[in-house]
Amino acid sequence: MVIKIKKILVALDGSKNSFKCLDVAINLARQCQASITCLYVLEIEKPQTNQQISPLEKKLLLFAQKVMEKAKIETTKHEILFFDEISYGDSGKRIVDVAQRKNFDMIVIGSRGIGAAKELFFGSVSNYVLHKSKKPVLIVK
Repeated sequence: MVIKIKKILVALDGSKNSFKCLDVAINLARQCQASITCLYVLEIEKPQTNQQISPLEKKLLLFAQKVMEKAKIETTKHEILFFDEISYGDSGKRIVDVAQRKNFDMIVIGSRGIGAAKELFFGSVSNYVLHKSKKPVLIVK
């Protein structure tokens, strides 16, 4: 069975390793002529209105937007179709959900991000995605 890769989902958290994932995804996308969607998950509950955003949440959202802008510049520099999505909730669950719901061909994620949780071999998010996703997962170390 041959898998045609046309849509790649890249999980970003702003860490150096997540941008290494983006580089890997860019190389893959160039070879396959695929598009890249970067997903940044804010591990907070989504505010119902702009008035409900706390100063901390505003800073987190601004950081996510800066990460996405950097990813967009890097991706479009290589003439790859780029999309971005900022989401709220549990990172692992959101990544798996978005990949499934939007029918991505592959997920690219770092073995460790900037999260505090540590596991023996993989970060907790990449470990969750690896075991719960029905889509192929490429873990970048």
